[in-house]
Amino acid sequence: MPAAPLSDQDHAASPSCRRRLGALALLLPLAFAASGFKWFNRTAPEPDRGDTQTIVQIQIYLDAQHLGPGKIDGQLGEFTRKAVANYNLRHGIEAGNWYRLLKESGRSVRQIYRVYTVRPEDAKFVGELAFAPPEQAESDYMYYRSIAEFVAERFHTDEKFLARVNPGRDLKRLAAGDTVVVPNVEPFRIEAIELNREFPASPHLSRRYVIVDTGERLAVITQNRRLIASFPITPGKEQYIPYGTWKIKVMVTTPVFRYDKQMLEEGIRGDEFYKLPPGPNSPVGIFWAGLDKSGIGLHGTSSPETIGRSQSAGCIRLANWDAIRLSYLVRPGATVEVR
Repeated sequence: MPAAPLSDQDHAASPSCRRRLGALALLLPLAFAASGFKWFNRTAPEPDRGDTQTIVQIQIYLDAQHLGPGKIDGQLGEFTRKAVANYNLRHGIEAGNWYRLLKESGRSVRQIYRVYTVRPEDAKFVGELAFAPPEQAESDYMYYRSIAEFVAERFHTDEKFLARVNPGRDLKRLAAGDTVVVPNVEPFRIEAIELNREFPASPHLSRRYVIVDTGERLAVITQNRRLIASFPITPGKEQYIPYGTWKIKVMVTTPVFRYDKQMLEEGIRGDEFYKLPPGPNSPVGIFWAGLDKSGIGLHGTSSPETIGRSQSAGCIRLANWDAIRLSYLVRPGATVEVR
């Protein structure tokens, strides 16, 4: 279970997972779906797995709807399917009917790729960074290790997919002025994140309800039984998962992280620890939403490509581009139910 900061791929869906997709309403209070589904006269099946263009279009659209499909990668993985199921649930559409989603995503996402030109100022977020915590504690910032890593996170994807849509390019040698084809998603603008910004309670956003479903590996935000957003997560180790109902106590950007090996492995605060500086490669990423249970929070990550796959030590991890959205979707005082 990670200590609180000082200041504060997707799997291919298994058959059993697919059977559960139609029942994702269980993530929400049962009354949410009490009005029943609206059946549309026109239906459409899911796109072919090899139709990368259409799948990327759908992923970009779902991402813009705050229904996180995981990283943009052109694959019908677990989290893309769950985002589709939540999209249909939001609109009262029969599970498995892709007609409206295909229509609306095609209308909204006219261009699925864009060209990004690496800027000189991007280099300020890239630098050498050790892998061991004692050496990281000597750094002034938890930098991206390459321009490619910076660009991948900026456009909600990974370096593997960047290489796929930039055939023949040596992404390891990117420099200012170089151009890269990227998904046409709203960028994660790390340069716009204020240092050490704390977020106050809000009469509106503090009334929202966050369901952290550790089995489905989703964080679902609702208000008045209405689905607001859902994001893929990595929950903590089973023995450290804080099942129950909590409140968000504090929210802050660019947290400093107290790396405590004993705390991570045994759940007990140790005497030896390292203060890791802020930055995108911090173990808690660029955002921390701490609960009123000591040391537990929803936060970013240094490895967005592992969301949903590798376990965290105790908290709830989101990709940095999803974690920062919490700051304008919920505020301190919001209820978090971990189930």
